[in-house]
Amino acid sequence: MADTTYSTDTLATPEALDDLRVSPAAHLAETMAEASAAGGRRVALRELPFTVQLGLRAQPDSASGRALEDAFGLPLPLKVGEVSGDSAGLHILWLSPDEFLAVDVSRRQQPGETLVAEAGLEGLPGQAVDLSANRTILQLSGSKAREVLEKSCRADLHPRAFGVGTAIVTSLGPVPVILHHSSVLEYRVYPRASFADFTVRWLLDGMAEFLDGDSAGPDAGDNGRADAVGAGAAEGSG
Repeated sequence: MADTTYSTDTLATPEALDDLRVSPAAHLAETMAEASAAGGRRVALRELPFTVQLGLRAQPDSASGRALEDAFGLPLPLKVGEVSGDSAGLHILWLSPDEFLAVDVSRRQQPGETLVAEAGLEGLPGQAVDLSANRTILQLSGSKAREVLEKSCRADLHPRAFGVGTAIVTSLGPVPVILHHSSVLEYRVYPRASFADFTVRWLLDGMAEFLDGDSAGPDAGDNGRADAVGAGAAEGSG
């Protein structure tokens, strides 16, 4: 039998931790890459694995809110759709009047991400929780990315209503997601980890008409969507 034990020293480095991780959509990475190659500049899909995601709870303009702003060096968003910070690095998404999601796409999550925020909240009402494993991020880009999303998202995604730098809680088909218009031709979709497979297959199906030939793989078409819907229904009934 292979030795599956790991010493504390072995797990001490970020590289060692990454070797043990498997992202929610890792098993579909090759399929996404093939579809993206076939999509050219029209549409591409990839996962941003192990991205830093920290759930924050505090009232803005309170001592707790100011403590979190000091910890992250960014203001808390104040209204629906607002995002503060740099979409290519650290930024904070508005989820509700006292709930936010701090995201850093420039690096991978490591233990202790909330320590500074927790220290700032010492003795104050509020919360900072590492939610990096709660959702994964799927990045959909290209000139047809919005059209792919519009097939199954009920929100108005026209730039006049959903401009660059806007993020909302919505649904993609039957799946609740956070949707962030991160740059002109780029959107980030945040499904919960348990729905990553479903959401990837759903998006690949929506991308199919914009691909050159049948390069999205055998699971990306109608059969893939049927399998995903079945899996989602089974999970919902469990």
